[in-house]
Amino acid sequence: MSELVYVGIDVAKDSFEVAVTGESQTLKLDNDEAGHAELSQLLMPLAPRLVLLEATGGYEQDLALALAAAGLRVSVVNPRQARDFARCTGKLAKTDRIDAQALRGFALMLDVQGHEPRALADDQRRELTALVVRRRQLVAMLVAERQRLGVAHQKAKPSILAIMDAIAAQLKDVDGGLKAHIQAHHADLAKLLTSVKGVGPTTASTLLAQLPELGHLNRKQITALVGLAPMNRDSGTLRGQRHIFGARADVRRVLYVAALVGTRFNPVLKAFYAKLLAAGKPKKVALVACMHKLLVILNAIARTKSPWRNDFAQAL
Repeated sequence: MSELVYVGIDVAKDSFEVAVTGESQTLKLDNDEAGHAELSQLLMPLAPRLVLLEATGGYEQDLALALAAAGLRVSVVNPRQARDFARCTGKLAKTDRIDAQALRGFALMLDVQGHEPRALADDQRRELTALVVRRRQLVAMLVAERQRLGVAHQKAKPSILAIMDAIAAQLKDVDGGLKAHIQAHHADLAKLLTSVKGVGPTTASTLLAQLPELGHLNRKQITALVGLAPMNRDSGTLRGQRHIFGARADVRRVLYVAALVGTRFNPVLKAFYAKLLAAGKPKKVALVACMHKLLVILNAIARTKSPWRNDFAQAL
């Protein structure tokens, strides 16, 4: 029986390092179309069980797509997970070669655990994600300029106001692009999601871009994926509070705002929130529970293709 092959790839802006099962040396190639094609040709005869890359701010996207297009089983993982695995195996130093080898070992471990690679985003979803991320950046810049304006000297204020006007104009353009993209590619699902009081265009676009699994997983899987499944902090005789963390923080941020609005205007979330407060739950805990419930509702709506109904939500 031949040995299963696993591949770890450490990606940088201009190059990437490749570690393959059975090879003591790594291979370094240029991070361009020629390098992607060369690696695809080298790996295809080996039929690796899993090719693992870590997310590196977008530098890995074209390579991952090229390898997937060649029929290879590709997965992109959170760099923190990859680094934690490397530390657990005693690899404290950090070089391209060491990182590639660590990713190769991580690929083996994930495969043994039954890891299934997440489908890579197509061009439409990548475009939507780019618009959503850019909108978030512009909003952050606008908030920062507003804060500066409040304490700025009179001489500096015209400059700040000019920058604010420019950012606002860009934000308007991006919002228009988002609206057009969603109308062209995701109109039906966006309409279903925004049928829930509290869920606006920003929340819907973020979910469409950064949670493509919505409607395809069960309630436990989707809440764990987003990071809304409370984790135990128990050890020995100690019993700690349950916390949420990790996973898709950007999705959690928009769900937080949606749930906050929902506790005022959504009848189901409003009643649920009041019930938790009456039971003595802290407001933050109650709000996180509303986020959890809202995500479960949205997941069910996406799965069943049914718009919001009060009785439908209460039955979940």
